[in-house]
Amino acid sequence: MSGSGRRRRPGPRTPAGEPVPPVPDARRVAVDALVRIERDGAYANILLPKLLSRSALAERDRAFATQLVYGTVRAQRSCDWFISRFALGDLDETVRAALRVGTFQLRFLGTPPHAAVSATVEVVPRKARGLVNAVLRKVADADDAWPSDAVRLSYPDWVVEHLTADLGSERALAALTSMNGAATTTERDDGYTQDPASRWVVDAVGAQPGERVLDLCAAPGGKATALAGDGARVVAADVRPRRVGLIAGNADRVGLTPEQLQAVAADGTRPPFADESFDRVLVDAPCSGLGSLRRRPDARWRVDADAPGRLSRLQARLVEAAAPLVAPGGSLTYSVCTLTTEETTGVAEAFAAAHPDWPVVEAPGDPWIPWGTGALLLPQTEETDGMAVFTWRRPD
Repeated sequence: MSGSGRRRRPGPRTPAGEPVPPVPDARRVAVDALVRIERDGAYANILLPKLLSRSALAERDRAFATQLVYGTVRAQRSCDWFISRFALGDLDETVRAALRVGTFQLRFLGTPPHAAVSATVEVVPRKARGLVNAVLRKVADADDAWPSDAVRLSYPDWVVEHLTADLGSERALAALTSMNGAATTTERDDGYTQDPASRWVVDAVGAQPGERVLDLCAAPGGKATALAGDGARVVAADVRPRRVGLIAGNADRVGLTPEQLQAVAADGTRPPFADESFDRVLVDAPCSGLGSLRRRPDARWRVDADAPGRLSRLQARLVEAAAPLVAPGGSLTYSVCTLTTEETTGVAEAFAAAHPDWPVVEAPGDPWIPWGTGALLLPQTEETDGMAVFTWRRPD
């Protein structure tokens, strides 16, 4: 009872019964995000901005929360290796997320133990604080005699094995190490923010002002808007209507008119366009994304070992369906943001075998490296997405 004799109304409490802190905390936001990513299958790049917009975090704390979420998701396997050495039995989802955040700070950010441990302990229910405190203190003092490169770099075993087989050990490990870094972006003159590698794919298409260009798998529209910005008349297609709206929205935001870029819903395997109606066609195909893992931190845990083979069959269908749409003397460009043999040279060699009269267009030079009849951009070369690109010219 208060001095006035009136009972105080209890403040808001968490589902675990703990009082909600009056001041928002970046670590609490990060733990909430990690729980939802694992429990609900949420995507980090979609979920986190929503959580941050609803928080009262200052800009500096928002940046810290973002670093914690993206970094912890990337380093999840490495963090779990430390945690599993000292935490026995099943862990509550909030406790597991907090331990991962704490371990990431201790082992990858170099946060002093007294700061990382005490601050992380504060974001878990009171009954779990002793456990989190004890585990994190042991993690802080533990050795890091990693059992494998996959654990050290925090990837599924199959990803490391697959890229090692396709690229060689030195290139693969350098690529995987590079993709554990933060994503790089550049802002174009029109204000669109884009990974430099995507811009270089646009350059490889080689479209000239006034040419009619089809971007067959265009969402979210970065390459299509760049092509239109360079003066081409672009049709940007995607099979999903919602994603077509995203293309149109991005085109509008950078000031493109419908005459410059037309966004349409279309199945790329059965494109509803007239034969020989485009000077250039770009097939930036759906892929396993194993070259763009720096931008998609949770993708490494979502893609499965069968994805490269399964997607290569779709990619081959898309390229074959696009070929009749190219006008005589025009060009067809195939690109993917992955590094696997099946999805790069495998698709390109199959197309070349089926169209021996289509000459190969010279591949782009530095920073690309020759890759079959095309070119490969390794993530470690310029700290960008990894990409592959192949271009053919339709005979006159």
